[in-house]
Amino acid sequence: MSQTSQTSQTSQTSPAETTVLVTGASGFIAQHTILALLAAGYRVRGTVRSLKRGDEIRRVLGAAADRLTLVEAELTADAGWREACRGCRYVLHMASPLPARPPKHADELIVPARDGALRVLRAAVAEGVTRVVMTSSVAAVLYGHARDGSRTYDEADWSKLTPDVGAYEQSKTIAERAAWEYLDTLPAGQRLELVTVNPGLVLGPVLSADFSTSGEVVRKLMKRELPGCPDIGFAVVDVRDVATAHVAAMTAPEAAGQRFIAAVEHASMRDIAAILASHFGPRGYKIPTRRVPAWLLRLVAVWDKTARLAIQELGKRQDLSNARARTVLGWRPRGLETMVVDMGESMIAHGVV
Repeated sequence: MSQTSQTSQTSQTSPAETTVLVTGASGFIAQHTILALLAAGYRVRGTVRSLKRGDEIRRVLGAAADRLTLVEAELTADAGWREACRGCRYVLHMASPLPARPPKHADELIVPARDGALRVLRAAVAEGVTRVVMTSSVAAVLYGHARDGSRTYDEADWSKLTPDVGAYEQSKTIAERAAWEYLDTLPAGQRLELVTVNPGLVLGPVLSADFSTSGEVVRKLMKRELPGCPDIGFAVVDVRDVATAHVAAMTAPEAAGQRFIAAVEHASMRDIAAILASHFGPRGYKIPTRRVPAWLLRLVAVWDKTARLAIQELGKRQDLSNARARTVLGWRPRGLETMVVDMGESMIAHGVV
């Protein structure tokens, strides 16, 4: 990874004078990050594939959206990216395909993730952006390794793209590697600062009924779409803490050139179900908490394509260190119970369950 030649100018310009580009402004993490940026006083420009979603996004974000402008740009096309980056000091590149079901071919995810990241970086370089913070994933850290609890992974680790690694995990690994490698090809005087944030399974409050695939674990448990809890688990994180990690990664001078894992402890589906049952059971929600065998998840996956995404997690762990984020970014994430309960409450509020 390149250490860059430019110096971050966070101390020289106030947030009110600073425009931040957030790509994929309709996304779950992106909307929470936009709220965090607006609360800190920044002007925000967001990209969407179609401005027809503008009113919906403003409605979700509420009164704070008066300092948000939206522009059209797609990961699969060059048009609009230089204009989107123009006048921005920072770019938070959050747009990336997140499937609700396995794609027919891995390239359906890999190509837009990789090429989109490179389009954003080229435009940012051309427009003199100081720093790009790219949303990667623990999917670019853990996969292809033994995940049996024998070791804890950190930012020095990269996923190995073995044949059993899923398309989404491939896309996040390939896109992040491509971003770092692109910077290495640039002359020293043209290199902007790059930081990546690698979240785990993102839980926490949804802002509308249109939410990320990552919320499917909680939704399925609350709607009792699974008969019980298979032996799968995830390194989890609250979406609000992912947002604060991005803002800190954008502004901390010492963050330049680094990756940051944003996840807390490994949590099994039974851990999540137990919290939901304790909190929502008295309100009539019958949360399935019993352990079920692996073959039952495979059976459910025959007709439930979202469940199919989880099969590669059977019997695996996601043990990760967030020490770098805590030390460099001053990151202090919420615990599992808070993020699970707040996601459940928000899904009830928005009529999801």
